Amino acid sequence: MSPLHFIDTDHSSGANRLLMPGAVKVILVIDLVESVRLMQQDEQGTVLRWHAFTQEARRLIESGGGRVVKSLGDGLMAEFDQAQHAASVAAQLHAQMRPTPGVEPMALRMGLNAGAVYQDQADIYGNDVNLAARLCGLAGPGETVASQSVRDLLTHGLDANLSDLGECYLKHLDQPVRAYRLGPVGNNPLLRDLAEEQESLRPTIAVVPFRSRSTVAEEWVIGELIADGVIASLSRLPDVRVISRMSTHGLRERSNTPEIANGQLGAKYLLSGSYAVMGENTLIMAELVDTQRNEVIWAERLSQLTLDLLQTDSQLIGRLAQGVNRQIVNTEVARTLSQPLPRLDSNALMLGGIGLMHRTSMADFQRSREILSVLIERHGRVANLRAWLAKWHVLNIVRGLSADPQREVQIALSQTQRALDLDPENALTLSVEGHIYTQLLGEFGLAEQRLNAAVKANPNESMAWLFKSVLSTMWGSASESVSEAFYAEALSPLDPIKYYYDLITASALLANQEHEGAVRYARHSIQANAHHAPAYRVLLTAQVELGQIEEGRRTLARLLQEQPGLTIQKYMAIGSSQSVTRQRCIAALRALGVPDA
Repeated sequence: MSPLHFIDTDHSSGANRLLMPGAVKVILVIDLVESVRLMQQDEQGTVLRWHAFTQEARRLIESGGGRVVKSLGDGLMAEFDQAQHAASVAAQLHAQMRPTPGVEPMALRMGLNAGAVYQDQADIYGNDVNLAARLCGLAGPGETVASQSVRDLLTHGLDANLSDLGECYLKHLDQPVRAYRLGPVGNNPLLRDLAEEQESLRPTIAVVPFRSRSTVAEEWVIGELIADGVIASLSRLPDVRVISRMSTHGLRERSNTPEIANGQLGAKYLLSGSYAVMGENTLIMAELVDTQRNEVIWAERLSQLTLDLLQTDSQLIGRLAQGVNRQIVNTEVARTLSQPLPRLDSNALMLGGIGLMHRTSMADFQRSREILSVLIERHGRVANLRAWLAKWHVLNIVRGLSADPQREVQIALSQTQRALDLDPENALTLSVEGHIYTQLLGEFGLAEQRLNAAVKANPNESMAWLFKSVLSTMWGSASESVSEAFYAEALSPLDPIKYYYDLITASALLANQEHEGAVRYARHSIQANAHHAPAYRVLLTAQVELGQIEEGRRTLARLLQEQPGLTIQKYMAIGSSQSVTRQRCIAALRALGVPDA
């Protein structure tokens, strides 16, 4: 260790001298969880219990080779020379908080960091001290979170069980910090392990080969065809994780299939069923089971020509997969509306946040922002979550709900920039940022750059093609915009926000002077989501240009229900007014009597 140097802070006596950083210390920050709530419920009892704990904590810290630096009111700070001693004491302190029957439980969160510190007789100072406090904020009740520097001083499995939490962004720090959980996961962790985080955002479904109601061996293969088709369709969706049929093949004839699917495969949903061949047709009886509750949440009878199952675009498979996907989304969204957010698992929140964002109810729309914010608190390193939150801000602007569109654009860009810091090649984030530059800022060069990068990163990202269509509609080739919109829909035919795809397709058709098609797709979009203002703007523009003025006036009346007090000036404030398509919409609004200001 390097020698210590001294600075006199009291020149008259020389008694209080500050040690320049040199010796590495392990800093332990201890915080009482929900201290304010505990005080409000029982101030005297909480104070007495905390005082008793701090006395025992001082004894454990000192006997473990540490020193209590100071009391923080509802916390403590201590320093150690050895990381092993600090980790051991942290575990002992958590054990001191074992619940007592009939008494409100108390829990600790702790942060550990190692680094050179400034020190005097009363306190320690420096960036490494601040980092220990920031890491404490990442810990859930009953947890200790440590830095990379502490991790390097410990032996996994011997000194402590260590779980990688990945790169974490901390307040007032420009660069992310690698964090690790020491010991077991608490009851309500703020962060999941890095290895678990991505998978936990998508509900898992297992598809079992359907059972034949016939004893004819030649017909048994039909059950395999059904399962294969549904698996292929669902696996193209970003919202669900599909178990391989190699893992579900042996479950067809078992009576306890839901329990096995949940316990051994980790599947939250199970699709199974039976079929019967009747002449040239096959009749399917399908049911979707929630394996955690062991209850049927959806059942359907479908019939189609047996030969249809051999087609790559089988209508029967398409209807079955669409029904399953819609039910899973609806089930997860319903949970986000009926239960407190802390009780919901992350995959319910993920589907709920996206699904509610695109629903007609304003309350649902606002709820989606709350959900996405909670998800980001839990999974701060998942780029897609920040991309969806940026998309929420975009929708808030284009729906005419933002009180300050200019400021909200910057909020949306701050989310996409943070997401790209986490994952520079994240196709969804690049797509959303490209859309912001297209729709809201009119910066053609940056928009094209981001969207081309999105397609390069993932050619099957439907959002990238969808927003490329918007770019082509506003600034490029109208015919290309139509092709790009149809290709986006083909990549995600079961998408739960299909109304949004229909809207973009309507805009592309309008740009290409295909007015009848624009009217048709705009009406499809409105039928699915009657509160999305852009669809009314596309529809009334097409109607005015077709000479259907009365129909345009009726559409404008519907639009004004969503955007009361609409003026040309307000419309121009929600995005770039330079594109040809926006100028056509402005002309249509003026023709219908919308005032300039």
